[in-house]
Amino acid sequence: MSDREANRFSARAARYARVGANVGGVAARIAGQRLLGRDGADASNAAALASALGGLKGPIMKVAQLLATVPDLVPPEYAAELSKLQSEAPPMGAAFVNRRMMSELGPDWRSRFGSFDLKPAAAASLGQVHRATTHEGRALACKLQYPDMQSAVEADLRQLGLVFALHRRMDAAIDTREIAKEIGARVREELDYTHEAKNAAIYREALDGIGEVRVPEVFPELSTRRLLTLGWLDGAKILTFKDAPVEIRNRLAIAMFKAWWHPVADLGIIHGDPHLGNYTVFSEGGEPAGINLLDYGCVRIFPPRFLAGVVDLYLGLLHDDRARMVHAYETWGFRRLTPDLIDTLNIWARFIYGPLLEDRVRTIADGVKPSEYGRREAYRVHMALREKGPVTVPREFVFMDRAAVGLGAVFLHLNAELNFHRLFQSEIEGFAIETLAARQKAALERVGLPAAA
Repeated sequence: MSDREANRFSARAARYARVGANVGGVAARIAGQRLLGRDGADASNAAALASALGGLKGPIMKVAQLLATVPDLVPPEYAAELSKLQSEAPPMGAAFVNRRMMSELGPDWRSRFGSFDLKPAAAASLGQVHRATTHEGRALACKLQYPDMQSAVEADLRQLGLVFALHRRMDAAIDTREIAKEIGARVREELDYTHEAKNAAIYREALDGIGEVRVPEVFPELSTRRLLTLGWLDGAKILTFKDAPVEIRNRLAIAMFKAWWHPVADLGIIHGDPHLGNYTVFSEGGEPAGINLLDYGCVRIFPPRFLAGVVDLYLGLLHDDRARMVHAYETWGFRRLTPDLIDTLNIWARFIYGPLLEDRVRTIADGVKPSEYGRREAYRVHMALREKGPVTVPREFVFMDRAAVGLGAVFLHLNAELNFHRLFQSEIEGFAIETLAARQKAALERVGLPAAA
């Protein structure tokens, strides 16, 4: 490693060493304000916390952005600040990339590609992407992980534990212990690119025949635990089309809906990271035609029983069948369900499922200002839970809820006008837990993924 590169990564390590002091200082400030009778959830504190985290520009950004998407896990002011954070780790230089590639594929690694651009095409929280080609000229995307990411992620997760512990002491509405476990498990999974390759493979299977969605091909012979080589998919940013004619916006929204909900209904898997950098728009005949679904690090495989709960809650809300709603919550792992707690959970459930329950064409927000979308419901839930004591949110619920909120944000950007009810009905038509379980088991065995926990 050159002196310049050594200094760059030493600086990164130093920033990680400072995160505890930075976050701890903000936490102490908030706690002090609580003791003095102020709630601490103001914009200045939110900006201070974002600043403390933002100096890292590493894997903690992924955690911070995730926190911002879990409804009511942090106050709205904090969510707004955290959602602005971007992963901007310093890029690895050409000489260092060459050495990293040698460590992954051997000293003759260049001979395995037709071409390889040592300058990164894109940066992410855990690595950077390089353009390359096969000897036959096929375009490739090579994601190369930054060094020492495992220690960095573990440091981040320890800080996350401190933040959650502070949250529990200051606000007992939600017990965050299971949420912390789930976030930790998923972020650690993202360090293993062989696992991500298997996630991409099972998504290719789940979305086979869905022409509106493209999944990149995996090149296992050019991949390792720290290097993932996929087929390159050309596409434009989705926000390019937010002012396009409604027919185009609707077409892209339908593709997004299928990209997320078809794998859920077909194989019980969900892409848990629906932010704007994880998909692009491909065109056919000069017209936007569908979605390229990118980055498979954050994928959740659900036990079939959990998906049965998703369908049961939908049908319970649709037909006002309270017994079915209760059964769904119990299936998910919610405990000590009193009538008041069920009513509280239903506030959020009716918000999430709302567009799916009405058999009509509508926008996702249906007349509500995008900036206020979900805020009223989140506030009502939070106030009710504060009165009734802490509720433990089951682990699986975290990424299902996150995906639903993230997908809703895409529909808000596109201002799509669709019959979401009929789209969802077509995905769950004929749903049977036994059939899903058999399909899921066979698919997981084919790609070498473990059974859902």
